Amino acid sequence: MAYTPQEWMVVAAAREIRDGEVVFVGMRLPLLAFAVAKCRHAPRAVGLFENGVIRDTPPAELLYTMGDNPNIHQAVSCTSMLTVMGLLQRGEVDAGFIGGAEVDRFGNLNTSYIGPPERPRVKLPGSGGGVDIACLAKRLLIIMPHEKKRFVERVSFITSPGYGDGPGWRERHGLPRGGPDVIISTLGVFRFDPRTREAYLASYRPGVTPEEVCAHTGWALRVAPDCEPGPVPTEEELALVRRFDPDGFWTRPRA
Repeated sequence: MAYTPQEWMVVAAAREIRDGEVVFVGMRLPLLAFAVAKCRHAPRAVGLFENGVIRDTPPAELLYTMGDNPNIHQAVSCTSMLTVMGLLQRGEVDAGFIGGAEVDRFGNLNTSYIGPPERPRVKLPGSGGGVDIACLAKRLLIIMPHEKKRFVERVSFITSPGYGDGPGWRERHGLPRGGPDVIISTLGVFRFDPRTREAYLASYRPGVTPEEVCAHTGWALRVAPDCEPGPVPTEEELALVRRFDPDGFWTRPRA
């Protein structure tokens, strides 16, 4: 069955959610990934949303934002932002999804500025809750489309910290837990070397090659010795993606 790069990315992200986890879901594609995971392999996962919504069931309809009515209907709780952020602070969130305009080899994310902060070429939305998730979740799941201008050697500004400049950076800055566990892009899945804290290519989307992934990455990307094509989405997985995004709002290819 044919699928788009975005559908592959959503399925790969859904597979990262483990049954029973408390997941800070985030915006856009993670909304779909959480719904797919809940229906398929993680029925006991609980989703937290930055606006204070807590869900243990997938929403019935497509979500454009976390505040849409289908995300409110039959939620476990519609509480406050402070409450769900408090769960992060207490170390009760297993995994958190965020993306960004740029990501670098150590998993740092930029959603603030492109170019020098004092004279930026582009001003971006800023952190939102991203920095809290990056600092306090037990593991960070990064999801973003793969473009060379976005996968950079060094981000212009660290909005949401990954591993900083390498081993020991998080500890030196008093970050109590976590760090990037995976980057999921339209081209592949990247893990982090526990020794160097640098991202490496662990698997790639069927139909592309490791050489293509490296060519679209802004640093000298290391490829795992056992790197191979990632799993093709199953018919069940694609049916779930299309159930929650029937018109391809999030998953059709962008021009």
